[in-house]
Amino acid sequence: METISYEYEGALYVNLTNRCDCACVFCLRHNGHKGSIYADDLWLEHEPTREEALEDLLARDFTRYRELVFCGFGEPMYRTDDILWLVDQLKEKVPHLPPVRINTNGHANLILGRDVTPELQGRIDTLSISLNGSTPAEYLAVTRPRDGEKAWHAMLDFALKAKEYVPNVVMTIVDKDKSEEEVDRCRQIVRDLGVTLRIRSYIED
Repeated sequence: METISYEYEGALYVNLTNRCDCACVFCLRHNGHKGSIYADDLWLEHEPTREEALEDLLARDFTRYRELVFCGFGEPMYRTDDILWLVDQLKEKVPHLPPVRINTNGHANLILGRDVTPELQGRIDTLSISLNGSTPAEYLAVTRPRDGEKAWHAMLDFALKAKEYVPNVVMTIVDKDKSEEEVDRCRQIVRDLGVTLRIRSYIED
């Protein structure tokens, strides 16, 4: 059975794709796992259609959730058009839809070949973008993106553009093997971009 949506700490998470353009060293999917701390099996045998995802979501009682999060086992913004369609449908059909967040690597514009940030306005409340490095070299070592250093610059540009359209843009780092100097450099990058930094704890697999 496909896990399209799952609950974690009062939020409802949506899993739309396995696809990702990174191979992050801390990612569970590269350590032989099909699940995560959130759900036992997130690997999708097939990507759900937008209609299948909507049917799954409409079966949920949204009064129980503090947030709706597009996350899952892959990079959700491969499905940007479907996410935005789903949000539009849910806003129309669900009274008092909770705030909507996307957890992303920030490569959407690079992956899709267009600037998607204006399309997020009025739909997405929070973007959580993985920073995971204070220099291009650190970033490449941790995230191992398909497009190399171009992905680093695309991620920073995405954060800068997105803050014009999304009320809350957060950049995250994982505290594993990070020196205080590296963390300070990350803080400076985030300050320069005018967004927020969140430091996440590494979870052993």
